[in-house]
Amino acid sequence: MNKSQQFKFSTGVIAYPVFFVLTIWIVFWAEVRFGYNFSKYGVYPQTLKGLRGVLFSPFIHGSIEHIYHNTIPLFVLSTALFYFYRKIAWKVLFYGILLSGFLTWCIGRPSYHIGASGLIYVLVSFTFFKGIFAKYYRLIALSLLVVFLYGSMIWYTMPVDNNISWEGHLAGLITGLLFALLFKKEIAKPKKFAWEEEHYNEDDDPFLKHFDENGNFIESLPEDEVEEESEQLQIRYIFKKKEEE
Repeated sequence: MNKSQQFKFSTGVIAYPVFFVLTIWIVFWAEVRFGYNFSKYGVYPQTLKGLRGVLFSPFIHGSIEHIYHNTIPLFVLSTALFYFYRKIAWKVLFYGILLSGFLTWCIGRPSYHIGASGLIYVLVSFTFFKGIFAKYYRLIALSLLVVFLYGSMIWYTMPVDNNISWEGHLAGLITGLLFALLFKKEIAKPKKFAWEEEHYNEDDDPFLKHFDENGNFIESLPEDEVEEESEQLQIRYIFKKKEEE
């Protein structure tokens, strides 16, 4: 894929993350304003009723502190996703919510699991591992930036705090890693030089012809090789008749 098409800023790069963040804040505002308690719509593991939380839990937060801590990383990571991986961004978001939520339902404690942190871990994991696997310098730089900003989040995939859904975090981490392995198409790839191509032949390389077998530079090539190189260069002249005024 053309790099200029891959890394291209558009309105959606900012608009979609803003829309998603506004949605979770509107849900929280409605909960506080009208006295609702949406926690019961979260993921409740290993119950049929708790499966509805697979879709709803990322939009539900228990406190202002909870939603505040999720807002900034969700916006930053989703913006990076839509800029660097815009062709598969919606797939990562949608399937990330479903798979991480389902894994949480499978391995979680008997309690309501809510919040967008599971999705955040999907984005952190996917962005980091995909950049490493892609071996493209821009994506690797993004991976290193993610590690610098959110590397400490790895501790919360373990049961260090009973008030935190570490199962949801772990599910998001696993989901992001799986996506990094599975989503291979439409990802920017490092440019291959001529000598990296499968059909490359050293004997046909015009640059290497200027060196002998010992690596010494040859100031002048044999006449037959010079003529061969000159024959490959073609100049075309196009005559355009000037229009009469």
